[in-house]
Amino acid sequence: MTDRSTGPTTGTTTATTAEAAVEATYWTRCESPLGSLLLTADADGVLTSLSVPRQKGGRTVGEGWRHDPGPFRAAEEQLRAYFAGELKEFALPLRAHGTAFRERVWTALDTVPYGTTTTYGEIAARIGASRAAVRAVGGAIGANPLLVLRPCHRVIGADGSLTGYAGGLERKVRLLALEGVPLP
Repeated sequence: MTDRSTGPTTGTTTATTAEAAVEATYWTRCESPLGSLLLTADADGVLTSLSVPRQKGGRTVGEGWRHDPGPFRAAEEQLRAYFAGELKEFALPLRAHGTAFRERVWTALDTVPYGTTTTYGEIAARIGASRAAVRAVGGAIGANPLLVLRPCHRVIGADGSLTGYAGGLERKVRLLALEGVPLP
């Protein structure tokens, strides 16, 4: 994956016209085997979220958001190729805002190769967190705003079990099966 940007979460204040343009949120929907995906992007056209229907903590279209499929053409093409089994690594600019800890976890997710799995404990080790931080790692993974693109579906329990997935376990199973991961 390329050109991944993250930054600190900031508070919201009354915006001038110029600031409002910078803070614009664009959105579109993209049909997929997982249902209708909601994609959002910032004013620069950088993807900020991908949500599936009924996702725990998923986004919904907000007031003042601008419906415009233009910024999402490359994402839609790559998602179609991924679901067709033709693409193994996304090359899209992504920007997710979270705590420094969450951003480290999300960056570690980007290193989990297509068709493989890792555990919460292994992600904790990759970011230099203690074994005691495994729950916090799970919480950060569950808060991943870029499902599919940032592969949190590739994280499983230490015993090989298919533990929680914000998009629903049935979707996690579909994604892992698509990638050829042997399922328990």
